Amino acid sequence: MSRIVVNPDTVFNSVQYGFSQAVIVTGQRRMLLAGQVGVDANEKTVGPGLQVQTEAALDNIERVLAAAGGNLSQVIMLRIYICDSVSTEQEVVAQALRDRFKVDPPPSSWIIVSGLSLPEWLIEIEAEAMLD
Repeated sequence: MSRIVVNPDTVFNSVQYGFSQAVIVTGQRRMLLAGQVGVDANEKTVGPGLQVQTEAALDNIERVLAAAGGNLSQVIMLRIYICDSVSTEQEVVAQALRDRFKVDPPPSSWIIVSGLSLPEWLIEIEAEAMLD
């Protein structure tokens, strides 16, 4: 896979929030991942807080990618749905992204929603990856 991150100085510095403005990719296989939430393999919500649920959702993305022979470095786009009830805690999400995507983070869209499928879920993260 070829991956070129685009972060022009003519727009705001998004890397400080854990994402890039754009990425140009080429590769053989595009992988679209279902939205991942803060649950474990037994479908139990991992905890009540945004941080623990964000980490679990990213862990789940990593596991799905690994099952296809991929990894987080191949993620080319994230769509992040954050519940309105925790929308003031977005720095937690930004820090989790900075921790997981230390160099050239993927672009992302952050959408504030009134709720997710279950009332205890606070975040859902969709991912796209380009696999080798």
